[in-house]
Amino acid sequence: MYQKTAQELLHFLKQSPTSFHAIYEMGKILLQAGFRELKEYEKWNLEKGGHYFVTRNDSSLIAFAIPHKPMEGYRILASHSDSPSFKVKENPEITVENKYVKLNVERYGGMLCAPWLDRPLSVAGRVVIKSDGQFLSKLVNIDRDLVLIPNLAIHMNREANDGYKYNAQKDLLPLYKTTAADSSFFKQVADAAKVKEDEILGHDLFLYNRQEGTIWGADNEFISSGRLDDLQCAFASLKGFLAGEKASSLAVHCVLDNEETGSQTRQGAASTFLYDTLTRINTSLGFSKEEYLIQIAKSFMISADNAHAVHPNFTDKTDPSNRPYLNEGIVIKYSANQKYCTDAVSSAMFKDLCHRAGVPVQIFVNRSDMAGGSTLGNISSTQVAIRTVDIGLPQLAMHSPYETAGIKDTDYLVKAAAQFFQ
Repeated sequence: MYQKTAQELLHFLKQSPTSFHAIYEMGKILLQAGFRELKEYEKWNLEKGGHYFVTRNDSSLIAFAIPHKPMEGYRILASHSDSPSFKVKENPEITVENKYVKLNVERYGGMLCAPWLDRPLSVAGRVVIKSDGQFLSKLVNIDRDLVLIPNLAIHMNREANDGYKYNAQKDLLPLYKTTAADSSFFKQVADAAKVKEDEILGHDLFLYNRQEGTIWGADNEFISSGRLDDLQCAFASLKGFLAGEKASSLAVHCVLDNEETGSQTRQGAASTFLYDTLTRINTSLGFSKEEYLIQIAKSFMISADNAHAVHPNFTDKTDPSNRPYLNEGIVIKYSANQKYCTDAVSSAMFKDLCHRAGVPVQIFVNRSDMAGGSTLGNISSTQVAIRTVDIGLPQLAMHSPYETAGIKDTDYLVKAAAQFFQ
């Protein structure tokens, strides 16, 4: 079972080089499962027993199933669609000494820079065109090795192995072509999008690692790929959501964008997207504002964003008594400074859920002398104040373009999510 789930995850990751592609793939899966797509700019006529989903900005998605029985609150499993990368700037082509052309890019999110160098990369995202008086968004993926960020030879930087501070404008621009090649960058993009170059009015384009994911190790116990953080959780959430019975609570699969840059966008956790969706459901079903607040008080959210496993070469970087490992279960994340939402009640509820699902759990707390990151749970709670637990799947090399996790852990979250949505 672990191998099958892992192979499905690798296929999903390959089809999802950007957040736009990930949301498109989820939409396809939901449509195949009988869900109906809603539009934010149209009136919603929802029915008990109905299955629906809605997207915002083509990069965030909320799917929900309305129970036939009287509602017992919302059960929400939230993750995020974005990963650290390089975003292509406007007017991206830079000519160097009339010999090379490189692309002007900027960093998106808090990335590990070094692993991006000396590996085949390509470009994917979306372009916007105007057709019949309407603006249309089209997915694009230049599905071949297109660019590369070459390292400086050791002979020219003898201190390279002693630590190096990368200058994003100087050191991290990808080589695209020689000046002898006559194909412009946006001609390549237009061809991939099946539009004309002069039709492109806007773009959100990102670099991505071309190396495909793999299952490896002495007993095939590891899985490595780009974008495990956080598409591993998003994928497991969707599978568990579809598998769960969704009989009494209103089940919600929520995937938000821009977590890696602070969630402060109209489609991020700090936006009103979740609040707008829940209140529209409430109104369409004929409930009052007070009934909505009662349902919120009875609700529970799982904020799922990957967690740091103990690193075999840096064991001292992990808290001395809370030490998550690959393949040993879902990680519950705690923070005294409320970087995570977990408290005594939400952790107890999640531990009981995992016990009923037959899934092991682990604990992550930052070392007391190290600052930790935050995630989407505490940000979304400023819009929808639901009791929340922060969890994740253990991984190594977080924010690298090629991350590593355990073969079993995706399946653990699928089982826990299915139990959650029973």
